[in-house]
Amino acid sequence: MAGLVDPRESRPVWAESETATDAEIARFLAGDDVVLDRELFPFDIRATKAHAKGLGRIGLLTPAEVTAMAAELDALDLAFRDGSFVLDDRYEDGHSAIESHLTTKLGETGKRVHTGRSRNDQVQVALRLYLQDRLDQVGRASLAIAEVSLTRAEGDRDTPMPGYTHLQRAVPSSIGLWLGGFAEAFVDDASFAASTRDWLATCPLGTGAGYGVNLPLDRVGVARELELPRLQWNPMYVQNSRGKFELAALGALLQSLLDVRRLAWDLSLYTSAEFAFVELPKAYTTGSSLMPNKKNPDVIELLRAAAAVALGAQTEIAGILSLPSGYHRDLQGTKGPLLRAMRHGLRALALVTRLLRDLAFDHARMRAAITPEMFATDRALDLARAGTPFRDAYRAVKKNVDLAPANTPEASLLARVSPGGTADLRLSEIRGRLEQARTALACHQDCHAATE
Repeated sequence: MAGLVDPRESRPVWAESETATDAEIARFLAGDDVVLDRELFPFDIRATKAHAKGLGRIGLLTPAEVTAMAAELDALDLAFRDGSFVLDDRYEDGHSAIESHLTTKLGETGKRVHTGRSRNDQVQVALRLYLQDRLDQVGRASLAIAEVSLTRAEGDRDTPMPGYTHLQRAVPSSIGLWLGGFAEAFVDDASFAASTRDWLATCPLGTGAGYGVNLPLDRVGVARELELPRLQWNPMYVQNSRGKFELAALGALLQSLLDVRRLAWDLSLYTSAEFAFVELPKAYTTGSSLMPNKKNPDVIELLRAAAAVALGAQTEIAGILSLPSGYHRDLQGTKGPLLRAMRHGLRALALVTRLLRDLAFDHARMRAAITPEMFATDRALDLARAGTPFRDAYRAVKKNVDLAPANTPEASLLARVSPGGTADLRLSEIRGRLEQARTALACHQDCHAATE
């Protein structure tokens, strides 16, 4: 896509034409913005197109100018996606690249695109659209993990395995209970991501640099076109919400990653030679550079660490937000940790479904690890059911754990009849919630596709 850049237009948009910009200071000011903006660029283009149409509705652009601008924005979007346009250090950031392209292609018309907006509300709306998309991805990934967890729980619902507290053997449990727990957790995570997405679905565009604009902008129409159902009315709050909304989105991502961390921890233990309950898919292990015998669970160890990236991003952003009201250039620093954590977290989530699908359980070894003392709780509850006060039954069994009957793991599982217990896992209820969350996500995506 030759001829996109006019060198006169690629300098900072605020620079005076006769003033040379100090290169070292310019690099520091821009930071990594132009690289980071590659992830935001399609959303920035989409918001710019909606803004141009809004300008047309209040008579600041003619219908022909709106049509020309929309066509050039579509062309730029396509060129960016197919690689024929590269957002690089010719530009200060993605915003200036869009304006430079429109000015190069449309001349005076292109120079009108920034009427009534600031780069402050421009980056805010691009981030909102980006977060809508990424939280949908978090939801889809979480539901995929929930689905495979639930399917495997249904297939092995009554297969015994030891249950642990404090990493000590406690009572007989089952694969169905263990994996059913992760299924329900990831359904919750998907629901949390969806509710966070809905809370973030507010449009900041049209508030300028935090004090409103001297034009009757069609903010409602622009928000509708961007599928953001609510407006942030107060311009000052728009500026003050920078970073706040990013923290909320990272919080939703973190919910899924915390469950990934717990799952990875379990698998780190269960795949060790000391447990040997589970064998990992070969693709999820590596060898040692020195020890020929090693088969290392590197992938699950890195999955275990993924939550730390999101936690670190939250800490970094929260540290930046110690600011008074209004926009401050410090806020530029919130972009990097947000994008990095979202990118890394989604990559981690994408690996978990295949991992769970291809795990191999050693049923015999898991059953053999259920030792007689693990039936002590069953014995105490049997005595209580027969009329002995529970605390007396507890003490009697504790005094001589060997008195616990020679039960079987299967009988122990069938005796746990409380709703959600091993005899009544309520997997169908979890599946019902999963399907409800999946339908809600599909409806949101269908509505989005219908308006594009």
